[in-house]
Amino acid sequence: MDALKKEEIYTIEDIYTLPDGERAELIDGKIYYMAPPNTNHQRLVHFFDREIGNYIQSHGGECEVFPAPFAVFLNKNDSNYVEPDISVICDKNKITDKGCNGAPDWIIEIVSSSSRKMDYYKKLFKYRTADVREYWVVDPDKKVVTVYDFEQDNMEEYSFGMDIPVSIYEGFTLKVE
Repeated sequence: MDALKKEEIYTIEDIYTLPDGERAELIDGKIYYMAPPNTNHQRLVHFFDREIGNYIQSHGGECEVFPAPFAVFLNKNDSNYVEPDISVICDKNKITDKGCNGAPDWIIEIVSSSSRKMDYYKKLFKYRTADVREYWVVDPDKKVVTVYDFEQDNMEEYSFGMDIPVSIYEGFTLKVE
C-alpha cells in the first residue's frame, strides 16, 4: 500500500517569494496562480474604481477604494491572501503599508474564464466567512452582476444596463454597461 502523498501547505511567505511579475492568491494554504487580465477586465476595474471613489469623495465618506493588485489578508492566519479586483475598506485600522488586514466591507471580482470557479465558489465562501459585508461577481461574458448582501443574507442577479443598488451605501446605484 502506497503512503498518501501529503499536500503541501503554503503560506503568505511563499506568495512573497514568487518571481517578479507572477501573481497568485492563497486560499487555505493552496496557491492559485492568476492569469493576466484582458483589456475589458481592466476597463471594468477602472469603471468601478472611478465611480465608487467619486461617490465616496462627493459624499464625504471615510471608506477607501483599492483596485488590484492590492493585498487582502482575510484571516488572522497566514494561509489566506487574495487580491480582489476592487476592495472597499471603511475601517482605516485595517489598512497597512502591505494591504488590508481583515475583510474589506465590499469586494468586487470580475470573472474571467480562468477564474469562474474561484470567484463563484471558493471566494464566495471565504468572503462570507471572513465577514465581508457585500460581494459582487461581475460576469462580462454573461453580462450579469451577482450581488451577495451578506448582512441581509440576500443574493440578487442584475443584467448589465440595470441600476444595481449598493447595500453598504443607501441611495447609491451603479449601472454596468
